[in-house]
Amino acid sequence: MIRGGNLRATLVGFAGALFALAVLSWLVGIEEILDALSMANPPVVLVVIGVAACWLTAWGLSLRTVLGVLGAPITIPAAVLVFAGATFANNVTPFGQAGGEPVSALLVSRASDSEYETGLAAIASVDALNFVPSIVLALIGLGYFATTITFGENLELVSFVVVGFAVAVVLAVYFGWTNRYRVERAAVDVLTPLARRIGAVVPRLSPPTHESLERRIEGFFTAVERVGTNPRELLLALGFSAAGWVGLATSLWLSLFALGYTVPAAVVLVAIPAGAMAGVTPLPGGLGGVELVLGALVTATSGVPLATVTAAVLIHRGATYVLPTVVGGGTAAVLADR
Repeated sequence: MIRGGNLRATLVGFAGALFALAVLSWLVGIEEILDALSMANPPVVLVVIGVAACWLTAWGLSLRTVLGVLGAPITIPAAVLVFAGATFANNVTPFGQAGGEPVSALLVSRASDSEYETGLAAIASVDALNFVPSIVLALIGLGYFATTITFGENLELVSFVVVGFAVAVVLAVYFGWTNRYRVERAAVDVLTPLARRIGAVVPRLSPPTHESLERRIEGFFTAVERVGTNPRELLLALGFSAAGWVGLATSLWLSLFALGYTVPAAVVLVAIPAGAMAGVTPLPGGLGGVELVLGALVTATSGVPLATVTAAVLIHRGATYVLPTVVGGGTAAVLADR
């Protein structure tokens, strides 16, 4: 699935991620983090892993709902495994979802026996739908803090970033959709010569024609439009998405609880979406950057010692990063051989 330049980029990304984690651990104190981890309650840690599985299941059901709208139904177990495969692709490629999206679309299309553009439309729609509940939950958390504490510099920055990110994405989606025919023509004009150059270099690869690319891109926009004009299934997919975000927040809350600390729900409701934004960094799956953001936010809003917060973040990320990477890696390998 990952070859040549992509493999080199992935290895460099992981090296950078491990370096970032090492620096974070050194700054916080490796011994302090290990001492905090040694205090973890094993049964609660097992529950964290179970909650991570519930998160994967919820977002897998969101993907299944979208594929049903697109006329490519799959079973619930297949949907969960395929979403795990898509998460694996995001976790091992730089820039998170942006880097893993093409591979994720391929996995979805093979699992559902559909066209590639249908798989791309499905995973892109799920990613777009996931954005809505994350911002709503973050704003609820920030609203709670606004009524209970005085905003410090960190919370003011988080509020600015969350609101700014929300406005930017909404505007980008609005203008992109209202000008989708221009976007389609521009994409065809850019991709056609690029595909021809690749076809001239790569042996046994026939580049797609201008008409073929135009048809596929039209198919992508048509598929996205079908999802957006089906309100009942759209609400169902949003419900599964929201359940997944609650699962992620619960995982982090339980990770802190496993170390003996109970924090307000608003702490994790703000931290989880803000941490997800760090996934767009060049590091694979945001590894290193996400941990840094989560640790900083939870410490700033809860008063829990930094070493304990870092240990809790490592437990949370161990469940929500490693689990889908292992399960999804096996799924991706099977689908790649089909």
